[in-house]
Amino acid sequence: MSDRDYQLMELAHGKPVKMWTNGVAVEEDARRQLRNTASMPFVFHHLAVMPDVHLGKGSTIGSVIPTCGAIIPAAVGVDIGCGMMAVRTTLKAGDLPDSLSRLRGAIERAVPHGRAPGRRDPGAWGGRAPHHVDEVWKTLLPGFQKLLQKYPRLERTNNHVHLGTLGTGNHFIEVCLDEAGSVWFMLHSGSRGVGNAIGTLFIELAQQDMRQHIANLPDRDLAYFEEGSRHFNDYVDAVGWAQEYARRNREVMMEAIIAAARDVIARPFGIDEHAVNCHHNYVQKEHHFGQDVYVTRKGAVSAQKGQLGIIPGSMGAKSFIVRGLGNPESFCSCSHGAGRAMSRTEARRRFTVADQERATAHVECRKDAAVIDEIPMAYKDIDAVMAAQRSLVEVVHTLRQVVCVKG
Repeated sequence: MSDRDYQLMELAHGKPVKMWTNGVAVEEDARRQLRNTASMPFVFHHLAVMPDVHLGKGSTIGSVIPTCGAIIPAAVGVDIGCGMMAVRTTLKAGDLPDSLSRLRGAIERAVPHGRAPGRRDPGAWGGRAPHHVDEVWKTLLPGFQKLLQKYPRLERTNNHVHLGTLGTGNHFIEVCLDEAGSVWFMLHSGSRGVGNAIGTLFIELAQQDMRQHIANLPDRDLAYFEEGSRHFNDYVDAVGWAQEYARRNREVMMEAIIAAARDVIARPFGIDEHAVNCHHNYVQKEHHFGQDVYVTRKGAVSAQKGQLGIIPGSMGAKSFIVRGLGNPESFCSCSHGAGRAMSRTEARRRFTVADQERATAHVECRKDAAVIDEIPMAYKDIDAVMAAQRSLVEVVHTLRQVVCVKG
């Protein structure tokens, strides 16, 4: 092992793979996926792999894929623009109510989420969305109408009624305390049903466009659009719109969370003017190693020098506000979280509600069979993940959860 901070996997056919995974286990299936992706002829320079790496669909979660003249829609995925937002308040730990269940209940009522009972689509607004959501939707509508002109099937998505809602699975809202006892609100969500529909549509189109050549790909989910092809520009426009939807979705939810907290917390409070709002499933054009390239971050965060980002731990573990170090070898990227250590099915098989209760004893959250797949032990050790990427980011704040609302 050399003294460099990443492991180098050189391939007989394809670009090298640089992995910031020292001290973190990487499953063999994930390594196979990485080799498949690195073998694509349009991959630029090398693949960068973050320490939260684990098996994904087509391409590995926790990978940074730079490409010249092509984009792989399945690498971007269907949760387009999924990411994190966090704000620090002027509150201190002692200002929180004695009963954190009241605060959790207020947040659950303010933000529709996937576990909310009694609705046909519990992750959406029942009936009409509130006025402030309607106003944000108006700013997104022109871009969406442009997409509908070519792809009318997108009209059937929950585009408007999902705006300002959390979703399901590993999406969450948390109230956290930093090392100084300051209170933070943090959330994780993306472009919801409409982003899923856009991703699914263009993955299908890429596979259809390549139907004569798809058998030659190492994985059919590596089907791609070449720059200048029929659907390339449409995909770039669509994914850009979905990423903006995701960013605005997080902003709308954060406003609702703050308003709900003000109804419960007796002490008046303000919000620090700097909020972090970052994607970790997206593609955009950037300049690296002397060339303009498309950079797909599939479960990775931009960590340009001085740029703030968020790396959440698992439910009940620590999370981090970080500042990028601008490491060029990682394409100025870092991990997007701890990364799963096992599948959801395996977590449900291995752990019990009692295990969940013990692991989250310090957090006001749901503790039942429906959330066992999010138990902290189903994820990698966040301390090991952070140690493996010391050359990518520096820690600005360490947060610990006291309230968690799961999607």
